[in-house]
Amino acid sequence: MSEKWSKMPDEGAVKTTFDAIKRNGINAILAENGKEALAHIKRIIPRGAEVMSGSSVTLEEIGFKAYLKSGKHDWKDLYAEIQMEKDDSVRQELRRKSVTAEYYLGSVNAITLKGELVACDMSGSRIGAYLYAAKHLMLVSGANKITSNLEDAMRRVQEHAFPLTNQMVKKAYGFSCDMAKWVIINRETIENRTTLILVKEKLGF
Repeated sequence: MSEKWSKMPDEGAVKTTFDAIKRNGINAILAENGKEALAHIKRIIPRGAEVMSGSSVTLEEIGFKAYLKSGKHDWKDLYAEIQMEKDDSVRQELRRKSVTAEYYLGSVNAITLKGELVACDMSGSRIGAYLYAAKHLMLVSGANKITSNLEDAMRRVQEHAFPLTNQMVKKAYGFSCDMAKWVIINRETIENRTTLILVKEKLGF
């Protein structure tokens, strides 16, 4: 079953999805690979901007997480500030406020041919920024996450993305996660708020 949800679509499906994303009010960028996707991120985010990112295997795979951690940029890294805070209650408050960052980066768990974006979280600390809170939302997704319709998109989360994520979380932290909170973005109504970089290679879960 996992192979069904991780295979790459043909060029026609990628183009159909890409065009649909744009029609849905989202700035869509097509990248050949992760390196190119990272270059687009570096180009788009201006110097001095607040930057926050949610947990994402995709962002790790394209090198964004390592680049942000390196400090070789002129952005204000909100995640680093959160990690440096020793007081747990203060740290949680900073994390809550970070969803309103100028630029919030993340990924999605599935994309439909109609350009609908689907993401799922346990706490909502990531998708809380997706709907409105973040001033600018930048999402990166491999084309392997393209599905035929919304029903298949949700099945992809349940049968593929969640089991792999849960396995990773249990190995790293010793507890299980949950498909507690979902978000479906059908359309972006705020001009130039949301950008999705669609990468023509397998990325993430």
